[in-house]
Amino acid sequence: MSRNENYDYTKDDLDNHANQLNPNNDAYWQTRDYDERPEDWESRSDDDSSDDSSDDSSDDSSNDE
Repeated sequence: MSRNENYDYTKDDLDNHANQLNPNNDAYWQTRDYDERPEDWESRSDDDSSDDSSDDSSDDSSNDE
């Protein structure tokens, strides 16, 4: 979610953001180009979480304008 001081996030916005960060939710997998949560999601989410941590650090620096 981009940070915008002038925008009040709705409950739906916050729920959507939380769902996209939750490997138990289909929205998490859909944002990672899967159609739905795979059967072996627990082992895949462990693999993805290590990749996400490196991606987050680069994303944070681009938002500091």
